[in-house]
This record gives sequence, C-alpha cells and structure tokens, in this order.
Amino acid sequence: MLTRELLSQSFPSLRLTDKVYQVLQQMNDNQVTHLPITDGEKYIGMISEDDLLMAENDHDMLEKLQQSFSIVAVKEDEHFLKAVQLAAENGLSLVPVVSAENELIGVVTYNELLKHASAFMSLNEPGGLIVLELESNSYSFNEISRIVESNDAQITQLNTTNDAETGMMQVTIRINKPEVSDIVSTFQRYEYNVKYFLGEEMYENELRSNFDNLMNYLKI
Repeated sequence: MLTRELLSQSFPSLRLTDKVYQVLQQMNDNQVTHLPITDGEKYIGMISEDDLLMAENDHDMLEKLQQSFSIVAVKEDEHFLKAVQLAAENGLSLVPVVSAENELIGVVTYNELLKHASAFMSLNEPGGLIVLELESNSYSFNEISRIVESNDAQITQLNTTNDAETGMMQVTIRINKPEVSDIVSTFQRYEYNVKYFLGEEMYENELRSNFDNLMNYLKI
C-alpha cells in the first residue's frame, strides 16, 4: 500500500506568516503535535508543539522559527511502511506526504499508520507469535518453515531484525495456528533460542523455563 492511499487532507497546512499562538490552537483543535508548513504549494518543513512552546513571543511569525523546521516527509509513491519508520524514529504525530515536485498533497496520521501496520502484519487475525534469536549466519527460512509446517501450521508473516551490538538476529514469526506449544517445543528440540512466544495457551516464562530445564536434564 502506497502512502497516497492513506492521505488525509483534513489537516491544515501552515504559512510562514502564521503566528505561534494560532498554530498552537490549530494543533489543539486537531489533536496533533506537528503540522506541515508550505510556501505557496511547496513543502518547506514541519513545526512541532515543543518548538512553538519555546518561542520567545507567542505572537511571533513562523518565519522566525525556521531553524526549528524539520524537513521529514515521504513521497506519495513510497510504501506506507516508510512513513511508519519515519514517524516512529522521529516521534511524529503525523507524516507529510509530498509529490515528486515537493508539493504537499496531504498528511498521514500516526494512528492511521498503526492501524494499517497492524492489518499488514495480520495482527488482528487469529494465530500465534514466536520470536527466535540466532546467529545471522545460522538463519535458514527453509528450515524454519519446515519446522512450522511439520506441526500442521503455516507462516503468515516473518520479519527479521539484526542487533548491531551483538550481531544476533531476531526472527519474528506469525503463525496461523493459535496453539503454539508444539511448535515452540520443536524449535527448542532443534536448539533454537525461543526468546518469547504468545498463543492461546498463554504460556508464562516460568513454564518455558521448566521446559528448558527438562531438555537440559535429558541431554545429560
């Protein structure tokens, strides 16, 4: 899904001649802490509520605060996950969406991004969640998929992240089967480090620890 498919044009854009107190009121009215600024049709940046509250005079025009403008934005033809990334990294309440000519065509709110990210990851669908931690060079999608399918389940979503400090990879797996205990057991039997998991069984960490202890005992 592209960002232009999630556009909201109901939020106001600001001008350099707008005054601080007016912008704060608009943010309050729209329940956001950021708003985009345009010069004509061109997007020139975004101002935050925090920056406005630091202004010396609430009757100052925005042009006096240009050093505080953030130029964060996404193109209309970029995937919406790019907007999710920018919003999360910069603590944004909305993300401006611009055209190839850098014209502001709308915004996407953080709440709207979260809703679509949840649907994209099938979080509202029944199923379980398993997170593995392993060496990057040990990752094999085929083996992980085989283990899951050997328990009469299928992977509906798989994401990987790498920890720059430890070099370890985290593999997050969404399973179409809400009962995950058998799958967890199989991963552990194959000596995978199951960092945590969630399913209908509502396993507690203590139960998982007991299972690990049993497996270690059987290896003696």
